[in-house]
This record gives sequence, structure tokens and C-alpha cells, in this order.
Amino acid sequence: MTAAHNIVFDMGNVLMTFDGMYFSRVFTECEQDAQALYEGLFGRTEWALLDAGAIDHDTMLRVAEAHTPERLLPNLHECLAHWPEHSQVIGGTNALAARLKAAGWGVYVLSNASTRVREQLDQAPVAAIADGVVVSAFERVMKPDPAIFALLCDRYGIAPDTCIFVDDNLDNCKGAAVAGMHPFHFAGDVSALEDFIADEAGAQTQIQTQAQAPAN
Repeated sequence: MTAAHNIVFDMGNVLMTFDGMYFSRVFTECEQDAQALYEGLFGRTEWALLDAGAIDHDTMLRVAEAHTPERLLPNLHECLAHWPEHSQVIGGTNALAARLKAAGWGVYVLSNASTRVREQLDQAPVAAIADGVVVSAFERVMKPDPAIFALLCDRYGIAPDTCIFVDDNLDNCKGAAVAGMHPFHFAGDVSALEDFIADEAGAQTQIQTQAQAPAN
């Protein structure tokens, strides 16, 4: 069996936070308004079409306007324009990516996201060290379709069985498994991910964990 030596990260809630209700609260004054804004924007089924590249942001805005109370339309416009600024870096996974890169691993990002992905991803330290990025909206195919995993491997010349795939969505992990990758369902525990990597990498690969990292 080939030892893993590439890692493929999802972005939302793995490298950067994505919480539509939190973003909605940022741009409103009360919980009732936040819920209404969420339901008109992030809670719409059309949001997935944006990530699929099937609609653009102007279309998403028109859909959201039709499902948001008129008094909240200024809030909606601000939220759609600026929500990526309120996504937060998930430090543990970004630090792990840096340690893996230093150990000689390939580091990749595979995200179901819109064409504005860089407004969010470029805030993550991993963006500066990634060997490749694949985004659903540009490819017109989304996780968990095994085709998008195969696309990433073909584009960057890596074998699926050398890849650990990390995602917070279990269905996406199942798609990665079908494509031949080693999936890890991430629920916030970086130590558990480190243990999984150590098992999949094999005894000959040494990866410095956070606990082993030298003090500054």
C-alpha cells in the first residue's frame, strides 16, 4: 500500500469558518432580523447553485431580495458584499498544513465555493503554501461527486491513494473514498486528524505534531 504524502483540505469549517447565521447576525440588529436575513440568503437552496457555478452573484442577489423583508434589503446588500471579511481562520488546521508542507507533503484545497472564493481563502495562511486549489464554481462540478476529486488529482499529477482528504461534510468524505482517497471527517479535533495522518502516512514518515513543535 502506498503511504499518504498529500493532504487535501476543504475550506469551509476546516481552514476558514463558514456560519451563515453568524454572518447574518453581524449585519443585523436583532435575532429576528438575523433569522430573516439568513433565510433569504444563506438558507436558500440557490446558495448551492452559486457554489456550483450555475448562477452568478447578481442572480443570487435577486433571489435573496425576493425572499427578504424590504426593510432588510440594505442589510442584505452589505451582507452579500462583505460576509467573507467575517470568516475566521481556523488556526489548528492551517498550522498543521504548514507542518506537513515543511515535512515534504503536497498541500491542496478542494472547496465547494463560489467564484469569489479568494475573498475568503486568501485570509487563510494555507493559501500562501498550497500546491493547488480546485473550486466547484469554476469547474461546474461539486463534492461529493467523485469527478471533482479525480479532476484535482489529474490536474496536479497526484495519485488518489496518496491523498488524505479532510472535510466537515460526511457525504463529501464518502465521495473522496469512492475516488480512492483516504477521507477524514473533521469535527474540530486537530489531534485526531494528526493521529489519522500518522496512521495513513506509515511508519517511515515523521510528521511534527503541534505538541512536538519546538518553542519559539
